Amino acid sequence: MDFFDKLWTIIEYLILGLVQGITEPIPISSSGHIVIFREIFGVETDGLTFEIFVNFASLLAILIIYRHDIIRLIKNGYLYLFKKEETAKSDFQFIIYLVVATIPVGIVGVLFGDAIGKALGQPVVVGYTLLITAVAIWMIRNLRGRKSDGDLSMKDAMIVGLAQCVAVTPGISRSGSTIVASMLVGMKQETALRFSFLLYIPVSLGTTILEVPDMVRSDAFQATLVPNIVAFIAAFIATYFALKWFMNIMAKGNLKYFSYYCVVVGLLVIFFL
Repeated sequence: MDFFDKLWTIIEYLILGLVQGITEPIPISSSGHIVIFREIFGVETDGLTFEIFVNFASLLAILIIYRHDIIRLIKNGYLYLFKKEETAKSDFQFIIYLVVATIPVGIVGVLFGDAIGKALGQPVVVGYTLLITAVAIWMIRNLRGRKSDGDLSMKDAMIVGLAQCVAVTPGISRSGSTIVASMLVGMKQETALRFSFLLYIPVSLGTTILEVPDMVRSDAFQATLVPNIVAFIAAFIATYFALKWFMNIMAKGNLKYFSYYCVVVGLLVIFFL
């Protein structure tokens, strides 16, 4: 591979890293957009290694943004579990609900994740699933729930957890499915957003830990290390600013624009790819 081939590979990984980073936190499906961009530009990556790098980059950005919530939950979880401080009870329950909501997608991901990705990873499928995402977002565009962190129930956690399982399908947004479910069970927008992205942390971390050994043993690991690092940096920066922007969008209640976007992109993919 000559210099220009290597440079072009880095540019391709940079673009895909940006796509992953921008689309991960907003409800338009990062996996679906990666499929679309690969099809349009004929970009090929080493698959597993690329996915681990960019997903971990998005995870780090989300950890930084929600660091204060994470520290508070860990502290209060400890205080309630070992000190029995009643003031910390609601945060302890919030942790339990996050754990419960993680279980369904953990089971589905381990048992069927790869098979679903291979079977439904075609652009035309992504087109239709983007339309499904559009309908789901449209349904909750005007909802204003009343439930805060301390008002959640085990039933709410299970519903959101089951909704997250649907996002194993390319084109179904993980953040979209969990935010839609959270708001349908009556959460406030701020609570829905926080629950959705704190729920992303154990799922992404678990996936990364399970897949790192296979990544390191991959023949392509060393050959694509530099492009993957470039994709990692791009995804980290893009995720950070995209999530900050999306938090502002949620506060203003402008979710309908994501529904419009998914309809347009979905139809273009169905008819032209």
